[in-house]
Amino acid sequence: MEFAQRLGAISTEIQEPISVYVNRRGQVIRVGVGTPRQTQIPPLELPRYGEERLSGIRCLTTSPQGEPPKESSLTAMVLQRLDALIVLALTGEGFERRGGGATGYIKEVYLANLLPQTEVNKDRLEAYPTKQINSGTGKMPVLENAPSAQAVCYWQVSTALTLENLSEEDFLEFVESLEAEFQREFVARQVEADQDRVLLVGLQTDSLSEQVFEDGLAELTRLVDTAGGQVLEIVRQKRSRPHPQTVIGSGKVEEIALRVQTMGANLVAFDRDLSPSQIRNLERQIGVRVIDRTEVILDIFAQRAQSKAGKLQVELAQLEYMMPRLTGRGLAMSRLGGGIGTRGPGETKLETERRAIQKRIAKLQQDVNQLQSHRSRLRQQRQKQEVPSIAIVGYTNAGKSTLINALTKSDIYAADQLFATLDPTTRKLKIIDAQTQSSQLLLLTDTVGFIHELPSSLVDAFRATLEEVTEADALLQVVDLSHPAWQRQLESVANILEQMPITTGPMLIAFNKIDQVENEALEMAKQNYSQAVFISASQGFGLETLKQRLMQLVS
Repeated sequence: MEFAQRLGAISTEIQEPISVYVNRRGQVIRVGVGTPRQTQIPPLELPRYGEERLSGIRCLTTSPQGEPPKESSLTAMVLQRLDALIVLALTGEGFERRGGGATGYIKEVYLANLLPQTEVNKDRLEAYPTKQINSGTGKMPVLENAPSAQAVCYWQVSTALTLENLSEEDFLEFVESLEAEFQREFVARQVEADQDRVLLVGLQTDSLSEQVFEDGLAELTRLVDTAGGQVLEIVRQKRSRPHPQTVIGSGKVEEIALRVQTMGANLVAFDRDLSPSQIRNLERQIGVRVIDRTEVILDIFAQRAQSKAGKLQVELAQLEYMMPRLTGRGLAMSRLGGGIGTRGPGETKLETERRAIQKRIAKLQQDVNQLQSHRSRLRQQRQKQEVPSIAIVGYTNAGKSTLINALTKSDIYAADQLFATLDPTTRKLKIIDAQTQSSQLLLLTDTVGFIHELPSSLVDAFRATLEEVTEADALLQVVDLSHPAWQRQLESVANILEQMPITTGPMLIAFNKIDQVENEALEMAKQNYSQAVFISASQGFGLETLKQRLMQLVS
């Protein structure tokens, strides 16, 4: 009580709020002139930090205006995962008693603390008359005295207390019981779900239209779902251009850090590629792992790779992505210890790991070159047999594998997933000319699916696979007409094909999934692409017409 009174006296004298941070041993570890938001401890300096526990620090702050805790102070409590926030509302005068409840400089006291997102201990809520306060997202209800034990809330603030009432409470026991609830909630969530809980972040710049921006976020949502993650929420921001250090603005970074804490997210995914320094800055401020769109795609490729060749190419792409992102990994990259052969200038663990990765990349590139040579010999053997080859290309999940199965009666793995197959698969297709009744043998090759802004590391790693496209006699581009962004997908495939080192052969466009398309969209596609074929691979619609057009394409 004496400490609180002295703190109130100093704050009244300077007419500024003072925030004092105390650990569980009662030791003052930080003092600052300002509100909890202005004096908050950076996440990396907190002694304890985690979703299942509190930081082990409480903040004692003064309010010279005699006000209850503001939302900014409560937000700072959430970001730091404080044991509690104690607000001393001051009288603004000296040792005068007001209304019988004030003592000295302090008019009243408020106690605020975090709450688990699941069950709230009803007994504790009844012991402390509380008011649930909006978390700042605009989505939380305001509930007076919160009688329900099932209420979902992020923090609670007591009604006005006296300093004597607060000093009589066993604060350590209260915090330990609260932290036990967080631990139980964390364990229960780990048991119930073994997937990442992801917060998506989208940045719309002046160069992006609203539709293109939303299409990109929808695709990222699908990518995260394919990778096995659970999307909790999407955060959007509009800026003229990305922030050079954090991509998004500082205020939005703080908002995301708050949402991560309150929602229990363990991963933040951005809808664009991030530089290594941007990832480090964001992780330092948000407190959880941050990834970009390329890393999500690489993770999907790592899960989908089945053959030795596929795993080889995925590993190469991952290592090439990882190389520039080694810096800044904290104590894991500290300098090695001494010993025979290590004295002198020495070598950091970072340099050692970078050298090992460079050696591995060089070895994988040699293996990919050998894979290219092997597949080139196979193509030459097929060409000697004078059998025309057609490479099936298209945006991921357009239905390429389903189509080749329908045409050739094969059983290639096909699923309603992004990048369901990575390895090229070749099958024979025998077509009988409807007019002459002569037969024509074709080789159809299913290739890896394309995606908007296909990461350069994947293009390089999968060059052995993509060569199937450049060496084919003709191309069959499959387009998912039922997708709302099918026009943009068609343009993305065209852009990737233009970047191929060798000019590709003639191409036929096949609009797939017409059984799922409204007549208006179908008529528009027929009007704009009069030479295309319209099919449904899953239902078998238009396949005979497609076969005749393929025969004409290679004749």
